[in-house]
Amino acid sequence: MADESIERKTFFKKIGGNNSNEGAEMTFVEHLEVLRWHLVRSAIVLVIVAVVVFVFIDWVFDNVVFAPANENFITYKALCRFGHWLHLGDSLCMPPVKIELLGNTVSGPFMSALNISFIGAIIIAFPYLLWELWRFVKPALTKKEIKYAQNSFWWVSVCFFTGAAFGYFLLAPFTFNFLANFQLGKLGVYKYLPTLDDYIDTLTSLILGCGLAFEMPVIVYVLSKLGIITPKFLKTYRKFAYVIILFVAAVITPSPDWTSQTIVATPLIILYEISLMLSKKVAKERAKEEAQWE
Repeated sequence: MADESIERKTFFKKIGGNNSNEGAEMTFVEHLEVLRWHLVRSAIVLVIVAVVVFVFIDWVFDNVVFAPANENFITYKALCRFGHWLHLGDSLCMPPVKIELLGNTVSGPFMSALNISFIGAIIIAFPYLLWELWRFVKPALTKKEIKYAQNSFWWVSVCFFTGAAFGYFLLAPFTFNFLANFQLGKLGVYKYLPTLDDYIDTLTSLILGCGLAFEMPVIVYVLSKLGIITPKFLKTYRKFAYVIILFVAAVITPSPDWTSQTIVATPLIILYEISLMLSKKVAKERAKEEAQWE
């Protein structure tokens, strides 16, 4: 315990250390210099990936960005076949989607291409960006914290990409299908013509939002290690969490059918239960450690 206390006191002295001076005392300017190179390397990787995406922007837009709004998207076909396999008829078959994007600025297509390129770069280069952050923070951590963080490092990327895939392949099709087929009034005076920027922002929010939301198990694990969250807390508020999850599923599904809502809500509920199991595991480990010290 004393060793950990000494290591914590060197937080601002060691953070940002590299192979040549790791563990040595550094001035504030030296910390900034090390941080600057981490940021520079991250920026270089982002620019390189963004340029590659921009070179193939037409293919990326047609086959990736606009795909969830296409009636031939893989999710629509898979859900329809799954419904037939369960003998539910066409209950999981969503109505055809037809979205025509509106451009109202001269530079709109070019700026949207840049936006897609850099957002794509952030998603693709996420593991590298996380690795650079880890390299900067690692020298300031205790040996025990490094052990915990190393075990969680790859899970952060796995959870992020799993969430991003969930948002892209499931939430995005449901969202665009619901919005495209939603009618305001019966007179037909409203014509649905979303802008290109609005479509990209919506898709980006779904992908990045789900990617971050799926970090819940990792966040709960870390907070449980720190003693901030306990299994009792998660159990107590489980019913409220379920209500929120079901409400979100009801909002984003294109119809009030219970089967489609279940498909959306199930992964989120499983995610919550995984977080609860991780918190229980951490609580047992903390109890054993405290018993040893006694």
